[in-house]
Amino acid sequence: MDASITLPDQVPVMPLSGALLFPYALLPLHIFEPRYQQMLELTLKQHRMFCVALVKREHVPWESTKDFFHIAGVGLIRACVGRADGTSNLILQGLRRVRFSGFDQDDPFPIARIEPLESEATPSVETDALGAKVLELYSKLKKNGRQLPERLERYLSQPEDTEMLADLMAATFVNDPFRRQQILEELVVNQRLRLLIKYLGEETGTEP
Repeated sequence: MDASITLPDQVPVMPLSGALLFPYALLPLHIFEPRYQQMLELTLKQHRMFCVALVKREHVPWESTKDFFHIAGVGLIRACVGRADGTSNLILQGLRRVRFSGFDQDDPFPIARIEPLESEATPSVETDALGAKVLELYSKLKKNGRQLPERLERYLSQPEDTEMLADLMAATFVNDPFRRQQILEELVVNQRLRLLIKYLGEETGTEP
């Protein structure tokens, strides 16, 4: 995360089925529901940040704050284009993992109090080996025509940042949103890499 960006104590939350936000990743969103149009208006007037939270499988459509996961990604609106019909297209850039510690508003959209979550990363020979395996899997994905956006792929030239590597790969290539949620919630970077390798191997038919 950009060290110059200070997270607010509370942010709006957009619960979605099938989508979640990782640090470093870019998430395009189309805002069309009236309640989220209100959320966007508020966010743009304040700090330009909100959370995307994954709705639990058995609670679609969501009705209460218990219906979505309370570990999520907070993001910054990098670009927003309003349309004549009142809808908006925006690009949200993931900043940090956060936990919701409570809610100051439930309706028409949630506003959560947030606690930043820190990853546990101790560089080691094992970390390097896991990172190398992820890059090997990525090279196989590229051969099959699956590739990170060019603006993100440049980060892979810095393989020493295994946390960024894991998050970008999980956000882009792990298909199952509940597997992505598990990776998002895992704070130990080596274990995060192991989960990523396992899921990429299963979903692509590539032996881990």
